[in-house]
Amino acid sequence: MKLHHDPVSTTSRAVLMLIEEIGLSLDTAIVDLFEGEHRAPAFAALNPNCAVPVLEDGDFVLTEGSAILKYLADASDFYPRDPKVRARINQLMDWFNTGLYRDLGYGLVYSQTLPEYMYEDPTVQAATVRRAEVRARRWMEILDREYLAQGPYLAGATPNIADLMGAVYVTLGDWIGYDVSPYPNVDRWLETIRARPSWSAVHGPWDVLVAAFRQPIAA
Repeated sequence: MKLHHDPVSTTSRAVLMLIEEIGLSLDTAIVDLFEGEHRAPAFAALNPNCAVPVLEDGDFVLTEGSAILKYLADASDFYPRDPKVRARINQLMDWFNTGLYRDLGYGLVYSQTLPEYMYEDPTVQAATVRRAEVRARRWMEILDREYLAQGPYLAGATPNIADLMGAVYVTLGDWIGYDVSPYPNVDRWLETIRARPSWSAVHGPWDVLVAAFRQPIAA
């Protein structure tokens, strides 16, 4: 198997953590997003969406981080075979993708850090950020109050692929110094995930990028 990824890609980070957690051996190829390598014809032929991660397993090509997580974790404790537990994990992963990531990631973080998501009109830009902040707060409150109030992890006493995916989505807020202290269960959960060896094994490049985003702009 071969994984095409960028180590600073949010969706790639969860897959890389899973690989570390389950001790999976596979080939890897870095696709540098900031250099535009995901738009190169050869990669576009592999994934017409021009996005990472992409998994090749022989002649089988799989895109979308959530699908890759499920595929790789199928025989592991990170994706238990009990149908109700799997259904809950699937629910949480869909919730992160369709709710929290849309507003926290694309609406709030990317709109303030990546030029292609910014609006030239300052009024529109400010309104976009304000609206995303309000919507992200709602998702964070649900995550804190409903999904993390009962235990150390989502959907059980041990971590699963929803925890890996959710944690990398929430920590995308590190780019802008997003404060999670109003959400004590989220804060505790993130500290637990960050303490896992798989986090430090994967996040060296990410930490460098976060530090770059947090540097003040020279006058």
